[in-house]
Amino acid sequence: YRYNAESTNNRTRAPMKDVRQEYHAPGLTEADLLADPVEQARRWVDEAIDAGLPLANAMTLATVSGHGRPSSRVVLLKGIEDGGFVFFTHHDSRKGDDIAANPNVSFVMFWGPFDRQLIVNGRAEKLPAQQAREYFASRPRDSQLSAAISPQSRPTTREQLEADMANLAQQHPEGDPIPMPETWGGYRITPEEIQFWHGRPSRLHDRFRYLKQGTTWTRERLAP
Repeated sequence: YRYNAESTNNRTRAPMKDVRQEYHAPGLTEADLLADPVEQARRWVDEAIDAGLPLANAMTLATVSGHGRPSSRVVLLKGIEDGGFVFFTHHDSRKGDDIAANPNVSFVMFWGPFDRQLIVNGRAEKLPAQQAREYFASRPRDSQLSAAISPQSRPTTREQLEADMANLAQQHPEGDPIPMPETWGGYRITPEEIQFWHGRPSRLHDRFRYLKQGTTWTRERLAP
């Protein structure tokens, strides 16, 4: 896909307030949902992946700093295991700093073709280093190189990044393992609240919330 600014600028655009799309998904009832919301979330993610939706595992992760400043960004969900949701990043990035100061996080996954939205609120904690190393070693070589040289969330230049990546590639020829940076690793988000949203006509959407009560989950329908 190539963005053509000229053709876009010459096209008559509808006012933003008039941009809307009707939803036509079938209804979502309690009978459609599993008792375990983590397994229900896995089912929705798997269905999006199996359908070949673009970046079906993308999630918008929101964190809050120790000073109460929120920030959000898209990261990739890399697993649902041990009752939680796993992603990987630099521990000394902005999100890593936020989580160190305040482990309460939230993320949203949206699959437009399915008219589905998943919302998870919970607490993030670091994964064991060995688990992070195993995942790091499974990544494509260029992804390992870029993660190893990136001072994530800090000022830099394109030239510096490319030079550092080329230097590291030269230090570790093809076939030579790329060392995982000590500042890189994974997090598991243990959910405390999970919502399942299903678009319906006339914006009368279906929306269910699960809340963790000790070791069990309660479920209720919410107004859209």
